[in-house]
Amino acid sequence: MKKTSRRHGNGFGYVGFGNSANVFNQSSRKAFSSLKEKLNNETHLHFELDFLHKKLTKEEKERIKNNIRASEKRKNIKALILGGILLIIFLLLLKLLITNIMHKI
Repeated sequence: MKKTSRRHGNGFGYVGFGNSANVFNQSSRKAFSSLKEKLNNETHLHFELDFLHKKLTKEEKERIKNNIRASEKRKNIKALILGGILLIIFLLLLKLLITNIMHKI
């Protein structure tokens, strides 16, 4: 018995230009450019941030990457310390439980 395929056939949405996405998404650039100012205004209102519509220099990109790496490293260290503390508490409770069971026997 042949398994039914879940893929759409070539006839589905095929215009004759292969898999070119710009055939199906022709208005995406217009929609984004009209929402760019609204996004900037909302983020400035809620988070006091401004989006810059300019190209970043190589130094600015490296500074952003370093900030992201440092924050991820801090987050990993915090998680490691918290996990270690919880593991120690669990092991102490397990030892206490085992000693109580052994004394009752």
